[in-house]
Amino acid sequence: MKEIPVFEKDLERTCIQELSDSYGTNRIFMKRDDVIPFSFGGNKARKAAGFYRDIKRTDTDVIMTYGSNSSNHCRIIANMAAGMGLSCHIISPEENRELLNNTKLVQTFGAVIETCPVTKVAETIENRKAAYREAGKHPYFIQGGGHGNHGTEAYVRAYREIEEFEKENDFYFDYIFHASGTGTTQAGLVCGSLLSGDVRRKIVGISIAREAGRGRDVVRESIREYLGGRFDTLYREESLIFTDAYRCGGYGHYTKEVAETIGAVMKREGIAMDTTYVGKAFHGMLTYLNEEKIRDKKILFVHTGGGPLFFDGLAAGVFSAGR
Repeated sequence: MKEIPVFEKDLERTCIQELSDSYGTNRIFMKRDDVIPFSFGGNKARKAAGFYRDIKRTDTDVIMTYGSNSSNHCRIIANMAAGMGLSCHIISPEENRELLNNTKLVQTFGAVIETCPVTKVAETIENRKAAYREAGKHPYFIQGGGHGNHGTEAYVRAYREIEEFEKENDFYFDYIFHASGTGTTQAGLVCGSLLSGDVRRKIVGISIAREAGRGRDVVRESIREYLGGRFDTLYREESLIFTDAYRCGGYGHYTKEVAETIGAVMKREGIAMDTTYVGKAFHGMLTYLNEEKIRDKKILFVHTGGGPLFFDGLAAGVFSAGR
């Protein structure tokens, strides 16, 4: 099993930069997880580091995971598997098979993509794992989006990085915003807050897909799983802020306003965002701040990556004209 040098040690702390004053009276900063130095970066690269360390302790010869054609997670895992000299097998829903840059990269890394109806995903995963074992293989399955304690732990560490920045700069972020999808990014940030005893800061997950009920439940269960026996004493329901008000109709959908925001941020800041995850969440954050009449606060937005998806939108002309 080959080594990937960037994952052989703890990832370096990603930078936090202040944005221009173009977004109202709040001071807005961005934590640039999109520049983590592996496969276009992002939260999935941060999470992959934990899975990498775990896989290195096993006799794995094929890595399996699940994700859509636009999945940043699948791109990262396929790239990681290729770097380790391991096979990669991705289960993907057969619905909406538009060939996007993430899919092209997954193919370039040599991963097998097996499609099935979305209703058959769980069954297909179990059947494929069983088939590999019967063939004498040792599959290692990673849940979609890097869900699980390794994913949560990655953002507990990210929270500590934020605290280190604050301590070094005599600073305090009143709010942390981010795109909330499969849930472990938010779970990790909330766990980091609970473990540090910080009851003032608000961590707001902007849902990019799930409705509030299901979304909150998934994040809460990730928090419970990570904290274990400490959950009952540490968890505070008010620490879990999850809004589905800016989903734009669900996963993969967006509005003209989202596209225009992405174009404006690229022009002003030179920072690329996508319509599926980060751009939708950033636009949702700006709308949330306006609707909640939040003024004169220090705001941190976590950029969770998606560079290849930006170029899908750029090629389609959506950032100049919207759609």
